Amino acid sequence: MTLSPAARSELAPTGKLRVGINYQNFLLVNKDPASGEYRGIAVDLGRELGRRLGVPVELVAFDAAGKLADAVKTGAWDVAFLANEPARATEIAFSTAYLEIEAGYLVPAGSPIRTIADVDREGVRIAVAAKSAYDLYLSRNLKHAQLVRAQGIDASYDIFVKDKLEVLSGLKPRLATDCAKLPGSRVLEGRFTAVQQSVGTPQGRPAGAKYLGEFAQDVKASGFVAAAIARHAVRGVSVAPHGPAR
Repeated sequence: MTLSPAARSELAPTGKLRVGINYQNFLLVNKDPASGEYRGIAVDLGRELGRRLGVPVELVAFDAAGKLADAVKTGAWDVAFLANEPARATEIAFSTAYLEIEAGYLVPAGSPIRTIADVDREGVRIAVAAKSAYDLYLSRNLKHAQLVRAQGIDASYDIFVKDKLEVLSGLKPRLATDCAKLPGSRVLEGRFTAVQQSVGTPQGRPAGAKYLGEFAQDVKASGFVAAAIARHAVRGVSVAPHGPAR
């Protein structure tokens, strides 16, 4: 990997690297309750990127993926760790994925829904975190079921329970946690998509975007991502398949 002056100046125009993170995605970011510090796979990758650029890192934290993505409009961050979604790609230049997380469905006790294929039917209401990657995916692909959006992952669970909805959508590691606290509920076998987690920078920074593509490939190939997954003991995520740099 060669770091050009153009890439450094595009990724850290203020002399520091402002890294956007979403602490609602507990698989990638956690906030230490005692110190208030952020930790996790995305934080480790952000700090490693800053080290390679030779600049200090400032974490810019958001409590929802949609808010993190929308903040590109205000220039709040230089790079961000979030899901690579076509709806976001008009404003964000994404690297190839460094990690992927399966998304699936949870159904309540006594539900007649047995499989993923049973979900997309008339009369089925699906709770979903608004503007999450899987909301964007389901919005494009569902033909019959109705999405019921809530602001954030916790709120989607709450509305699922309160309004007795037929299905809760989410990342499978989180659904396993929800299932454990909801007697009789089931996580359906399989997945409806795998959310691809990438690092992005605002469009219009071609040298920076090229470098991020090379960075994503290198941290996969070198074992950095796998080591971060192991270090933070995260289950339900995997290193994304190797592909060409963007």
